[in-house]
Amino acid sequence: MDVRRLEAGLVDLDPAVRSAVVAGLAGLRQQAPPPLDGAGVVNMHCHTFFSFNAYGHSPSSLAWLARKQGWAAAGIVDFDVLDAVDEFLDACEVLGVRGSAGIETRVFIPEFATREINSPGEPGVAYHMGIGFTAGRVPEAVAPILAGLGRRAAERNQAIVARVNAYLDPVTIDYEHDVLPLTPAGNPTERHLVAAYITAAAGSVPDPAGFWADRLGGTREEIADIMQSPAGFQNLVRARLMKQGGVGYVTPESGMFPTVDEFHNLIVACGALPCLAWLDGLSAGEQDIEELLALTIGKGVVALNIIPDRNWNVAAPELRRTKVRNLNRIVELARDLDLPLNVGTEMNSPGQKLADEFDAPELAPLRPAFLEGAAMIYGHTALQRTCGLGYQSAWAAGHLPGRRERNAFYTRTGRMLPPGKVAQVALGAVSDNLDPGQVLAALGA
Repeated sequence: MDVRRLEAGLVDLDPAVRSAVVAGLAGLRQQAPPPLDGAGVVNMHCHTFFSFNAYGHSPSSLAWLARKQGWAAAGIVDFDVLDAVDEFLDACEVLGVRGSAGIETRVFIPEFATREINSPGEPGVAYHMGIGFTAGRVPEAVAPILAGLGRRAAERNQAIVARVNAYLDPVTIDYEHDVLPLTPAGNPTERHLVAAYITAAAGSVPDPAGFWADRLGGTREEIADIMQSPAGFQNLVRARLMKQGGVGYVTPESGMFPTVDEFHNLIVACGALPCLAWLDGLSAGEQDIEELLALTIGKGVVALNIIPDRNWNVAAPELRRTKVRNLNRIVELARDLDLPLNVGTEMNSPGQKLADEFDAPELAPLRPAFLEGAAMIYGHTALQRTCGLGYQSAWAAGHLPGRRERNAFYTRTGRMLPPGKVAQVALGAVSDNLDPGQVLAALGA
């Protein structure tokens, strides 16, 4: 079997092709996932090509990547859509991967309207998440909320395109013709806009480096040198044109983003977990992290997301020390507040790592907390998807009223359950007639 040729089908735009490839790969012997209480690696924050993945990964190819690399668990988190959830969890089951699925968007937090949180240069605006989804289809009552995320994103994108087109003329793009086809389900991000503009310039001006030097600033030689690194050049175009201070920047206004409460309504209605996203503790809002945590926990947050690589892998020694200190502090706070951790690298920029280096001296002491969070999220996902007994279920509320005991139960479940179809067999003995101790006994505790 030509595995490499077969793997190419994992990013085919036809989901039937991707599914068939997963089935074909399932029988191949690969490194088995290590236990979630050992020395494994997880990435619980991979974006798929349904929002933007810098390596072009589909949900199926991310599941296969996790299997090949022997990750203890893997999770996806896409911007504004749940289009990848079913495919990813199905592929994880077939391939024998512990999987989870989520969604990310930007919300407005009026209590922090004057403080920057984790969206640079945008006071009151925060990247925010829901994790532990088990299906892409949502209850009818909250379907308008999900649709609104996509609508708002499209409106922001089109406003950016109108402004950047005027500035870059004669290099222009058409949103429907040049941008939407870059995504399998019509959910482009700013990074897709950047790619479309770079492609348009390359095909329509005789001297792209000179053109970009004129529009972005700097000499032709400087821009030509930066263009040798596609990742660096894409980030430069995005920063100069679409971020704060750029001609295409759309200043946040009331109604442009959902509120935390609105987003949480969607997440909880789907049986998933509201999750605060933490950046690095440097912003004014994150320096008031206890206040932010208290506010969002009061609104339903039950987990915390961290991107470890951003918090130690920096060149400047003093900044590195500060970020590592902040990282250790937020992990300690999460433990004290009973917030399980969802950690991983996003893969939404070229050159980003596929998974964090948990063996790095800065991260090794935190590995147990990272793996514990992954076990809890997987335990919830498996029980919710198969039995309807997840973290937000009436069963959990009745039997496990406190966050600490609830976290402990789902963490233990996640550590006990093997990945893939074997887990489905084990869960066949579980029903809502059992109490938590009986559930663990049925699973072999």
